[in-house]
Amino acid sequence: MTTPVLICDDSSFARKQMQRSIPDGWDVDISFAEHGEQALEMIRAGKAEVMFLDLNMPVLDGYQTMQVIKEEDLPVMVIVVSGDVQPEARKRMLEMGAIEFIRKPTDNAKLAEILSQFGLYSGDTSASKRAESVAPVAKESKSDKLDAYREMANVAMGQAGESLATLLGEFIDLPIPNVNLITNTELHMAIADIQRNESVSAVSQGFISAGINGEALVIFNDSNFANMVKLLKYKQDDSNVKSLELEALMDVSNILIGACLRALSTQLHSVFSHNHPIILGQHCDLDDILKSTSHRTNDMLAIEIAYSIKSQNINFDLLLLFPKKSIDLMFEKLVTTTF
Repeated sequence: MTTPVLICDDSSFARKQMQRSIPDGWDVDISFAEHGEQALEMIRAGKAEVMFLDLNMPVLDGYQTMQVIKEEDLPVMVIVVSGDVQPEARKRMLEMGAIEFIRKPTDNAKLAEILSQFGLYSGDTSASKRAESVAPVAKESKSDKLDAYREMANVAMGQAGESLATLLGEFIDLPIPNVNLITNTELHMAIADIQRNESVSAVSQGFISAGINGEALVIFNDSNFANMVKLLKYKQDDSNVKSLELEALMDVSNILIGACLRALSTQLHSVFSHNHPIILGQHCDLDDILKSTSHRTNDMLAIEIAYSIKSQNINFDLLLLFPKKSIDLMFEKLVTTTF
């Protein structure tokens, strides 16, 4: 008997990855939704008995979607497939009724184990035929490329969030990564919009592998430092406030950048070496920070991730910048790995 399956994710690249992971022998009719609102309409119409649900989406995210499913007691088994792998994210979704939680990118063995555990499918786990049937990503399409980069960033963002949540003991709210091909002038405008009217501090760290290089920037509003120092449980007194702020800036930057680069290394099958982090400025105007950025090419890939800890009123941004010569190679590596 055919099982109606719904894959709900705002990324076409991610939807195709998930589709390619479903075992050939599982008799399914696969549908797709780009956000929770679409998914709920399809569930109510009887088009999904099993749903693979992302968390970070526009319109209606995974948490909101799961809450509606719970409130309306909709007849669907939900397996979360997300880049946000914080223990608190898993706990929240399971409490609302999801049956399991899978880390992106999908592990076929883990998926097969879950399907068997819940009596959905227990046959041959090979997905080679289904993978061959999935249309490849258009290599010349700008929108497809940006979508692939966004999904790459989503996975990296989630792993960095997990590392930071472990360090701080707080839930990290993760956004949809903002990914664009921009000029250096547009970069200045974008960062200025992120951090308007604020005194900021920032750290930069360069990284490189075979054919791919980039720069990571962590930008803090100075108003966040007091709460961050408290979360990090540093011993403090009036005499060492400045040194603790610097230590907090470096510790958080190392966690975010390190975890992101490890995730990028896995996805791109490249090993990145890191330069030493550089303090671009403390308690200064944003223009002073921007003068210190190393990328001066006309075109670059900019990935902006606005992390927040809402319980502590803390916000900070991670910006990953890749020059034009690295962009196409990254896309080729992503597509080769997936398709």
